[in-house]
Amino acid sequence: MIITLEHYFLWFLFYSFVGWMYESILVSCQQHRLVNRGFLNGPLCPIYGTGAILGVAILGNVHNPIIIFLISMVGATILEYTTSWVMEQLFHARWWDYSNFRFNLQGRVCLLGALIFGLGGVGVVLGSQPYVERVTDMIPLPMLHTLVTVLALITIIDLAVTVTGMLEFEQVLDSVAQVVQDVAARAGGTWQWGSRAVSVSQDTVERLRWAINGVINAQQKRMLKSFPKFQVPDRQDIIDSLRELMGPRR
Repeated sequence: MIITLEHYFLWFLFYSFVGWMYESILVSCQQHRLVNRGFLNGPLCPIYGTGAILGVAILGNVHNPIIIFLISMVGATILEYTTSWVMEQLFHARWWDYSNFRFNLQGRVCLLGALIFGLGGVGVVLGSQPYVERVTDMIPLPMLHTLVTVLALITIIDLAVTVTGMLEFEQVLDSVAQVVQDVAARAGGTWQWGSRAVSVSQDTVERLRWAINGVINAQQKRMLKSFPKFQVPDRQDIIDSLRELMGPRR
């Protein structure tokens, strides 16, 4: 039983890494810059690992690609919608938004994503998983126990650091707003929230960049850069200004 759970954990990490690669390459191409797309600091997108493991556990003995596709499509859509809702309740923020896609549900899921996940389910269950299982079965038990223990500790620490850094993000945004207004006022200018400064010199913009670095941590800055659709209700104007200030220097 323990060995089976350890194998599942390694599979979870593998598919989380594959999901991170997919998301990072996709968003990097869209943004024309390198983007670490994972929610965690490490190269993992846990939602992909979770979806893949559920697919393997539920559909491991199913060989009909149509059935696998349909169940994977529906299951992944439910998982993505639930994850979006839970993260919004926990962090008071929206991490992605499909509102611009046709056939979306509250911007949390969309038909195109569901179809992609359905195909992914077929690829995992009928394509990659037999080879992944073969590799993990080759790992000697002492090495397996050590590897799982080390990777589990790293993942737990990463998760704790990430969650801690984002739980207070609303308060950080309020602090950023105050800092920006104070710096702009001392420079004799004004700041137009939600867009570029309208009566602030370039020197003052640089001061604002420096001041903000003392308020917002690296974890929070990475999230803003990694998730272009990241939204915080009632503070979106501050988010937009932060992205402007953290953007390329002009």
